Amino acid sequence: MLKQSLNFKLSQKLSPQQIQLMKLIQLPTQAFEQRVKSELEENPALDNGKEKSDDEYDEFSNENEYDDAPEPDINVDDYLSDDEIPEYRTRANNYSSDDEETSIPYASGKSFTQSLKDQLNTRRLSEEDQGIAEFLVGSIDNSGYIRRSLEDITDDLAFTMNIYTTVEKVEKVLKIVHQLDPAGVGARDLQECLVIQLSRKRNNPATELALKIVRDSFDAFSKKHYKKLIAKYHITEDDLRDVIEEISHLNPKPGSSYAGGSTRIVEQVVPDFTIRIKDGELELTLNGRNTPELHVSRDYSNMLKGYKEAKEKTKSQKDAVMFIKQKLDGAKWFIEAIKQRQETLFMTMSSIMNYQKEYFMTGDERNLRPMILKDIADEIQMDVSTVSRVANSKYVDTPYGTKLIKEFFSESMTNTDGEEVSTREIKKILETVIGDESKRKPLTDQRLAEILKEKGYPIARRTVAKYREQLDIPVARLRKEI
Repeated sequence: MLKQSLNFKLSQKLSPQQIQLMKLIQLPTQAFEQRVKSELEENPALDNGKEKSDDEYDEFSNENEYDDAPEPDINVDDYLSDDEIPEYRTRANNYSSDDEETSIPYASGKSFTQSLKDQLNTRRLSEEDQGIAEFLVGSIDNSGYIRRSLEDITDDLAFTMNIYTTVEKVEKVLKIVHQLDPAGVGARDLQECLVIQLSRKRNNPATELALKIVRDSFDAFSKKHYKKLIAKYHITEDDLRDVIEEISHLNPKPGSSYAGGSTRIVEQVVPDFTIRIKDGELELTLNGRNTPELHVSRDYSNMLKGYKEAKEKTKSQKDAVMFIKQKLDGAKWFIEAIKQRQETLFMTMSSIMNYQKEYFMTGDERNLRPMILKDIADEIQMDVSTVSRVANSKYVDTPYGTKLIKEFFSESMTNTDGEEVSTREIKKILETVIGDESKRKPLTDQRLAEILKEKGYPIARRTVAKYREQLDIPVARLRKEI
């Protein structure tokens, strides 16, 4: 038996413009600048506005200037009457102008790979060895390591370079690469990297012992099984302490020490907001680079003016005006979207600043209140996803350094006094306790949980372990020193 029923379903779909606005909100300052630059290049009806004075556009500010009625399907006055100075630019007191701000230039020079190849050119190598060596150099990552197996490299040499050789020959050439600077470059793992560096240092008892321990007992050393090492090598604690001191001065990432920079591009973080304490109150400003001065192109306005004044309107003129209308619509929307973006960013960050006022006034992370996205979304009456877009990719310059906004959000728990406290506060206390511990006898996770409970924070051992890992703090055994 067939049964029919009528169901009503309420759904909400975002328009393409709303989706684009959400994407604009999510962009950090540098990416937003690139987006504006791209829009200026793609839409000729959009102008930067810095090259012309405001007076040049006054003649288009009166929408009743012309009496001739245009074609009914194209209301030219809607486009001639626009105020080319965006409203958000007239409220400059809310934002930071950053007139003196300039980008930090990157140092020019040779790449890390090219520097290594130049060093190879100073050595006498056969044509085949030179090809293998250059291929090995090209396989070195930004940290200075070769992560791929020599078997794979040997296969690639045959397929891509027509160099048919053996793994043994490749390993022999790799020893030549290991002689290049900085010391340790071309190593396949940390142990080999340290061995290369120790082998090139001036011989002394501590260096020789360090080389022997790293080469033959690296696993025990990395796991800090110091008692086993003392017994195996018949040495004293002072001898082992000298070895640890010797190894601590080595570079575990030789590629990162190259003065000319690696092939990796390091992104410069540009704060989207600035918070300062002025006369005992918090002051929030939005980076002026987020408020470009855009307006509708005067040339496009002139085209519309010419169309409006023409007594006879040809089909080609109408087609041209339809194209102009499309571009002007895009320009108007983009200017309005920027306005909405600035208002959303400023409103969201202002709410976060007021919510965490005690922290911003003191800089003490223990004063961070528990705060989730919904707390801010409810306060500013926006969607949680919008707040998330602002928080996830934006930075704020505070008196205590530049911070990623999402770091101010944290869950809460109840202490023994029945008060809600931020998990960030607990992590800060945990970090302090570990920092004050005796490194000769580090505290276990169980003992840390007991100490936190004594301080009024009853959390389980597994939770302590989770927080410790989030803080990038190793387990007690690996924190041990002698």
